[in-house]
Amino acid sequence: MSFSRSIIAHLRASSDRSPVRTFLLALAALAVALLLALYSGAAAELGQLLEASTSAVAALAVAAWVAITLVPAMAQRTPLRWIGYKMEYRVSRAGWIYLGGIILVALAALNTGNNLLFLVLACLIAIILMSGILSSITLSGVEMRLELPEHIFAGQPVRANIQLQNDKHTLPSFSLRVEAVKPKDSPAAAMLETPVYFPYLPKRDRAQQTVPMTFMRRGVHRQDTFRIVTRFPFGFLQKSRRLDLKTEAVVYPSVAPTDELVEILPGLHGALESLSKGRGQDLYALRGYVANDSVRHVHWKASARSGSLMVREFTREDDCRVLLVLDPHISSVLKPGSDPTAHTAIERFERAITLCAALSWHFYERNAHLQFRSAGVETRLAPAEEIVFLILRYLALASPLPPDPKHTLITDLASSPELFKVIVTSQPRGSIPANVWYSSYVIFLDDVLK
Repeated sequence: MSFSRSIIAHLRASSDRSPVRTFLLALAALAVALLLALYSGAAAELGQLLEASTSAVAALAVAAWVAITLVPAMAQRTPLRWIGYKMEYRVSRAGWIYLGGIILVALAALNTGNNLLFLVLACLIAIILMSGILSSITLSGVEMRLELPEHIFAGQPVRANIQLQNDKHTLPSFSLRVEAVKPKDSPAAAMLETPVYFPYLPKRDRAQQTVPMTFMRRGVHRQDTFRIVTRFPFGFLQKSRRLDLKTEAVVYPSVAPTDELVEILPGLHGALESLSKGRGQDLYALRGYVANDSVRHVHWKASARSGSLMVREFTREDDCRVLLVLDPHISSVLKPGSDPTAHTAIERFERAITLCAALSWHFYERNAHLQFRSAGVETRLAPAEEIVFLILRYLALASPLPPDPKHTLITDLASSPELFKVIVTSQPRGSIPANVWYSSYVIFLDDVLK
């Protein structure tokens, strides 16, 4: 009794070793059970009932031991989530031709009764079964990850990183293609327009590729589902598996200089310099000399004409402080297609968003101190490099608002008289209060966006 217990303990301990040893031990035990069962059947035919019953009981005991000890151990190491993968099948053109050949061989074998044709038919059917099994193994255990850049601008190509990881412990995967699944009821284009091909994915390893992407419009772009497709090994079946990644990308408006920006920049710079003076390179004004002025700032020609010393004052470039304002109130917010006027209003709003984005990027490149204000949104005054992406994110998600008869946003700007204001608005001329106008540069959409 103690000897049998020691044997069972030894076998149980051996079953907790590596998965390969557990699998081989299970095969050996089942082979022993099969031999005992065959011996039991042979002994029963010879009339040796005692040996037959003993062998049968021993075979059942070995099979029960495998079921109780080894099968649970292997199941714990098996990722059961692979069993729940939903596979999609499609027979390729080569597959249909191959199936046609199988039908012809089957008809010939049935008509002639030739054993060789039946053998060939069995091999052909086995290849189909092998193709289905190998393609399922190739797709199982493969996970995908999509990495997008932190900052994405509309109309500018970016490079995304697609990574596949093979979680299988023993087998690699071959000939994988990653595609984006476009929803049937969505007019938006798929995030991944061109499929990405991975010829080989090693076991317990990962592979990655960098692909270009271009988002043509601002806003939030979502891609909920991707698909991994393979035609391995023979190309007869195209099998695919869907992955729910719920990928989201916030796309900023384009900051490339537009015709509207090029048109307003000279006037904008002139208005900005006229409201500030300092130590820049552009002449601001001439004034009389005082004791603390540097001699190198004396304007000798003007001094000779006036008969007294005159010094030059320059525009201030080292401390540019700007308040950028977007007035999102438009004349109509109806959906495009229902009214031509509404369609024009929304297009004008999009162009205003692009203009504001280009202005914020322009002040960022000038190292200005920038503040942004819109309906319900106000940032702090800070170096433009610290808040420019907060502004661009708001512009990426902004939507038009109905008209505001009181012009609350514009009126509240009088509380910041010390800042130079750049106001982008669709309001008509004459709607800007005088106490705001003298320290502002107003861009009327009716004048610029024609």
